[in-house]
Amino acid sequence: MTEIAEHVAVPSLLLGGWYTTEELAELIGVDPSTLRRWRTVHPVQGPPVVKMSGAVSRYSALDVEQWLRQRRFDPAEVAY
Repeated sequence: MTEIAEHVAVPSLLLGGWYTTEELAELIGVDPSTLRRWRTVHPVQGPPVVKMSGAVSRYSALDVEQWLRQRRFDPAEVAY
């Protein structure tokens, strides 16, 4: 096990948690195939993804939250 000294800054990306395609799909209410399509179309859609290998992709919880916040809007603030 690797110990991390208190004075060393660890990027929050490493500590924020990760989702599989299936976990994220369930969390945001889409089919896993939708996430797969989003990451393969051009231009790429959906939240940032980390390709661990050819068949393994992971989504950072921090990236997903930021992606959702960027798409969030309050209908009361939308001018018609």
